[in-house]
Amino acid sequence: MNNKIGAIGSLINAVTVLGFAIFILIGWSFGEFFICILLALSFICMIGALYTECPDEKKAAGIVAVMFTAVYAVLIVIVYYTQCSTVVNEQLGEDVDRILNYSHMGLMFNLDMLGYGVMALATFFIGLTINVKNKKDKALKFLLLLHGGFFPGCFILPMTGLFLKSAGSESFGGAFALVIWCLYFLPIGILSYLHFKENGKEKMVGNY
Repeated sequence: MNNKIGAIGSLINAVTVLGFAIFILIGWSFGEFFICILLALSFICMIGALYTECPDEKKAAGIVAVMFTAVYAVLIVIVYYTQCSTVVNEQLGEDVDRILNYSHMGLMFNLDMLGYGVMALATFFIGLTINVKNKKDKALKFLLLLHGGFFPGCFILPMTGLFLKSAGSESFGGAFALVIWCLYFLPIGILSYLHFKENGKEKMVGNY
């Protein structure tokens, strides 16, 4: 069951990351927002399944990764569910719109940045727990650990006010940065899927 949940979660994660990149390129904001909710939910399944493989001496890192994953998911689901429901369906006053509308680079954008910063911490800590069995596991571990480097920028930059006067993800530079992140994170979902599939096959063989 653990490997099935991990494989399904990883596959969905890879598909949602790819979909996110496509929606960015075609400029469909609602699609971007909605698919990020699915991305967060699938990430929970992926990290949770990786945690079940933690050896005893790495349990602390695994628990920290799961907790950071929960924080990330809560922040991201709140941000994007707000965009898909409240922002889209209600006539908001100017002040409220400035706060809730992601495109204004205000509170919701800052929470989004914080969420993905915490996600980076989750990938770093779960990367510490992976026992490398083959080249694919080695690549997965490396990508997860390196992804942790996104945390400082995601955490600090919103505090500087750098994004307040920019067009953010709607600008060419912002869209390009997001697509680059997608290209980086897509292999993590794919490699995680392959990891769980191979583990599942090994268990089936071991049961015979």
